[in-house]
Amino acid sequence: MSSTGNTYDDFKSGYVAIVGAPNAGKSTLLNRLLGEKISITSKKPQTTRNRILGVMHRPGAQIVFIDTPGIFKARDTLNLRIVDTALAAIDEADLILFVLDAAHPDPTSEYFLAQRLQKQERPVIVALNKIDQIEKTDLLAIIQKWSTEYYFEVIIPISAVEGTQIEQMTTAMQNMLPSGPPYFPEDALTDLSERFIAAEMIRESIFRLTGEEIPYATAVTVDTFKEEKKGRLVKIEATIHLERGSQKGIIIGKDGSKLKRIGIESRKKIEHMLDTRVFLKLFVRTQKNWRKDTRALRKFGY
Repeated sequence: MSSTGNTYDDFKSGYVAIVGAPNAGKSTLLNRLLGEKISITSKKPQTTRNRILGVMHRPGAQIVFIDTPGIFKARDTLNLRIVDTALAAIDEADLILFVLDAAHPDPTSEYFLAQRLQKQERPVIVALNKIDQIEKTDLLAIIQKWSTEYYFEVIIPISAVEGTQIEQMTTAMQNMLPSGPPYFPEDALTDLSERFIAAEMIRESIFRLTGEEIPYATAVTVDTFKEEKKGRLVKIEATIHLERGSQKGIIIGKDGSKLKRIGIESRKKIEHMLDTRVFLKLFVRTQKNWRKDTRALRKFGY
């Protein structure tokens, strides 16, 4: 990296907002780009609630990604805040990565967001995701439609799951970023705390192992996070908050079987993240209608 005074002539850096409809594959794409899991995923829409920041280090560049919640027509207080979080990221970024689900389009959300992106001055790259699930002739028609109806800098077909054309997309992003210094140290992967990611991994397990309204009625807080035995063991106590008492029996399961499965799956993921043994204890509590309670939303970090 050469610099003249306080300038970085040969180094690119900037923020890239990853935006799109729910379930477009934004979090899977971020994890693929970073080569590490920091953003939770599931097949259910609206899994991501917070903005997740991830840092990619490349020769001559540092790309800071902001993974945002899916943008949709929100109604309750929680979802209105979630969508506001996603839209705010657009205004903060140097570049927009607009992720579209080529296999299962969501026209209402996609067109709403496309119209909004046309009104701002930042460059936009369209990532047509999940091309592994469609035929080539269908892909060509999708590319034709988006390139005809809107103006974007480039449209790149990708598969976040298989890694198809991820390098080409990353190179295109790097070329569009401004020159400047790195924002984070070379070993930084995210600005999120291990405590936050642990809570998200528990919530991911709930999304994957429960159905109906349970995942959406759930918030997770980490109450204690303690290192013991000189870092060879981490003890975590966390609380799963639900909206109604009737939901407790579902998430606990017969003889505690469902809660045990959630705990085992969560513990394994947290151990992988921390690279150490984890003792995880889960509690279940009811916070009536917390998604409509602004005080509860603040308490749970939304």
